[in-house]
Amino acid sequence: MLTYLKNSFRRKVARRFTKEYPSHIHPYYLEKEGKVDFAEWTNPFVTPLGLKQETVDFFRQFIKEGDLAIDIGANIGDTTVPMGLAAGQKGLVLGFDPNPYVFKILQENALLNRDKATIHPLPFAISVQEEEFYFISSEASFVNGGISPTKESRHGKFVHPEKIKGVPMKQFLEKNYAVWLPKLSFIKVDTEGYDKEILKSIADLIAQYKPVIIAESFGKNSDAEKMELFTTIAQHGYEIYYVEAFETTAEVIPINTKEEITKWKKTINIYATPK
Repeated sequence: MLTYLKNSFRRKVARRFTKEYPSHIHPYYLEKEGKVDFAEWTNPFVTPLGLKQETVDFFRQFIKEGDLAIDIGANIGDTTVPMGLAAGQKGLVLGFDPNPYVFKILQENALLNRDKATIHPLPFAISVQEEEFYFISSEASFVNGGISPTKESRHGKFVHPEKIKGVPMKQFLEKNYAVWLPKLSFIKVDTEGYDKEILKSIADLIAQYKPVIIAESFGKNSDAEKMELFTTIAQHGYEIYYVEAFETTAEVIPINTKEEITKWKKTINIYATPK
C-alpha cells in the first residue's frame, strides 16, 4: 500500500512539474543474445521494458542481419533495441524521435550493446519539408506528446522551450545514408495518431524499396482516418495484419478490407508485408 501511495504521488508531481528523470541500466539475459543492457527511464509514467527473446525473434522475421531498419517515434528505444539486435552489429537501425526528454535515454541505449547492434539516434521529426515545430505534451514530464507548428495543439499545454527540426525522410536518407538504402527492409511508425501522415510523406520510399511496415491504428482516430491509414499502406501492394504484440507467439489476424480495420476501437498495432 505504501509503495502504491508513493508511486501515485510521484505521478501527480510528474504530471504537473517538469524535471529531468535519469535512467538506470537494467541487464536482460536472453537465450540467443545473452546479456543485453537497457537504459530504463525512471519517469513514473514509464513501465520497465521487460525485453524478451520472443520480441527480438518477432523483428527477426522481417529484419535480417546486415539490413537497414528505421524506427520513427523511437521513444527511449523499446522497439529500437530489439530491432537493432535483429539487424546485428553489421546492420543499422535509425531511431528518430523529436521529444528532447526521451531522446536523451534513446542516446544512452544506442551506446549500449555495441557488440550486438548498431543504432543511430536522430532527434528529428519526419515532415514533408525541412521546418521547425514545437514539441507539446499533455503532462509536464513529457513522457508522450507530439509536434505542432504553433503552441496551440491538441497534444496539451506543456510546450518545450526549444523548437525541434523536421526533415523529409527520403532526402535525408539520400544525403546521409545513401549507401544503406538498398538494404532498407523495415520501417516502424508510432507517432500518436499521425502515422498515416508520416506514411504519406514517405510514399516514394515505400514504393521504391517495399519495406515491411509496422504502424499504429490510433483508437481516438475516426473510422475515416483508420480506413485512410489502411488505404495509404495497401495502395502500395501490401497485405495488412493486426498483431496483438511484438512477439512471435502473439495473435495475428489478416485485415482484408479498409472497413475491417474499424472494428478495433482501441489503439492497435498493424504490420504490412509486400505481396
